[in-house]
Amino acid sequence: MADTLFERQMAMYTTYHRDSRNKATHAVGIPVIVFSVVLACSLVRLGEVAGVGTVTLGLALSVVVWALWIALNRPVGLALGLLVVPSVLLSAWLVERLSVGAVQGLAGGLFVGGWALQLLGHVYEGRKPALVDNLFQALIGPMFVATEALVALGLAPAGLHERIEQQAALR
Repeated sequence: MADTLFERQMAMYTTYHRDSRNKATHAVGIPVIVFSVVLACSLVRLGEVAGVGTVTLGLALSVVVWALWIALNRPVGLALGLLVVPSVLLSAWLVERLSVGAVQGLAGGLFVGGWALQLLGHVYEGRKPALVDNLFQALIGPMFVATEALVALGLAPAGLHERIEQQAALR
């Protein structure tokens, strides 16, 4: 049985995401949404830090959320670095090269597009998004995508997928 907060939350999220088409839309939509939020927040400069450079809200938010994901489940959280680090770096690059309006437009378009994919997936699923019932699920979504990828690649922590599925079956 799932005995950690992460596994209990993942079991709940899993029950809302059984259809393969829904999983596919989430595999694209969630990273797009994460990137769009990091990009939009990267427009807000918080200050300069010696040895780091400009610290933006996008960087600060990314560090905090990534640390939370690592605290919830170290292997899955660390795997999310493959989303967080490129999002921060690409966002910084785009903010340096594009106008504020262009960055806002790009971030807004990606955000809306990512959510459109999410909602399309839930049409296939025939069930409302998990975060409607539990706002914490918004943080679990990226972990779900990372866990699904790790399982597909045979890199998931031993027994993790089975414990989540066992708990999901009880819901």
